[in-house]
Amino acid sequence: MVNLILKFVALCRTSDLKVSTSEALDCISQLQLINTTDEFQFKAVLNTNFVKTRRDQSHFDRLYSLYFHNLELDVTHLENQEQGMDLYQEILESLRDAENSNELEQAIVEFLSGNPLLLLEKLQKLRTSEQISSQALKSNLGGLSGRLEIMLQINQTRNRITRFMENQAGSAEIRPRKQLMDNLNKRLDVALNMLTEENKPDNEGLKQVKSELQRGKGLGEKFFSSLSQSEVEEMRQVIKQLVRRLNDIVTRRWALKNRGALDIKKTLRRAGRYHGIPIEVIYKKRPPRKGKIVTICDISGSVWSAAKFMLNMLFSLQNCFAKVRSFVFISEIAEVTGIFEKHDINEAVEKVMTESGIQYEALTDYGETFVRFKKSYMDSLNKKTTLIIVGDGRSNHFNPQDQILGEMRDKCRRVVWLNPEPERFWNSGDSEMNLYKAYCHEVRPCQNLRQLTAFI
Repeated sequence: MVNLILKFVALCRTSDLKVSTSEALDCISQLQLINTTDEFQFKAVLNTNFVKTRRDQSHFDRLYSLYFHNLELDVTHLENQEQGMDLYQEILESLRDAENSNELEQAIVEFLSGNPLLLLEKLQKLRTSEQISSQALKSNLGGLSGRLEIMLQINQTRNRITRFMENQAGSAEIRPRKQLMDNLNKRLDVALNMLTEENKPDNEGLKQVKSELQRGKGLGEKFFSSLSQSEVEEMRQVIKQLVRRLNDIVTRRWALKNRGALDIKKTLRRAGRYHGIPIEVIYKKRPPRKGKIVTICDISGSVWSAAKFMLNMLFSLQNCFAKVRSFVFISEIAEVTGIFEKHDINEAVEKVMTESGIQYEALTDYGETFVRFKKSYMDSLNKKTTLIIVGDGRSNHFNPQDQILGEMRDKCRRVVWLNPEPERFWNSGDSEMNLYKAYCHEVRPCQNLRQLTAFI
């Protein structure tokens, strides 16, 4: 039993299923406590010790089936078992002694003899080389040639066994010979299946996420500027789901990251309940240091369709930040933070268009906007502030005042520019993105929900 388990452990390690020495020893000791002839109990013990995550489960099941079922040579049903085993050994010796035999062929012969380690090692190296080549060259030709080589070698081995059987036609009974041939062919079929199957980890979580986001799948790639009214309403529902998820993520991160230092006084006081032994360790509660967000949104033309969704999501997440301040502009700049604080998010987004005091007929002027921001609102920026600018950077050939953006960068933690235009149009015509991006920490397109979600 010990040798059987150790061979299976070696098989797992060869196939990149990590099994430690302590896990193998635990498994062996636990098998002594059960009825090992009961396969349900036997497999449960191995599964408990060797499978660490759900992603490992399908990998373990394949290896277990291979080692304990597919590689078992069934000669019990042969009419002449002794003759069948003798013939089986003769076939293996013939294959091992073949001229021009290579390492791959010997690995296949070992597989037929019930030892799959060499062949599994070859397959694992092949998969590793495929991953490296696909990352470097975006090609799988190297892996394909390797698979074809193994496939051809398996077929050559099958042909050699067939020829050997034909040469033994006069010295062995027909029925046992045919039954043994069928068994060996089944093993070679197992080897082919191992070669062609996709060795992917089990990932139920990914399937669940796909089903949850199915509703927003079509909207995710659609430009904000091309959404119909019904799609806008559907988009708002999708954003609500994303906001809840992002809130949960931020809450968990704060819980993990912001545990304070050891509170010695409270720990010693609590230890009095346990005769002075500090069983319960108490930590100081560290108040969360939330960052500040300042957004400056261009609300001219098609840019507004992206900006309103950006404002919607940021104010939905405002409990994750110490403060969210929002400004809108075309040629003049106005703060709209109060509108969002007094009204429902969706209502506030619509009121921005009517109550912000912006001249909507004016030409967009980023330079004038930066000048006015510096004059009136520069004190809203500090080293805890992330500045988010939403706009296409098209300033109608006015002075871009990019040096003021540089001053704003010096005062805040990060500057992020979200451009609702396709990247291929940046720096064309009256776009000043080439100047502005020199003062940003991050510049990215933001035309649809997928890109907006990736940014958040």
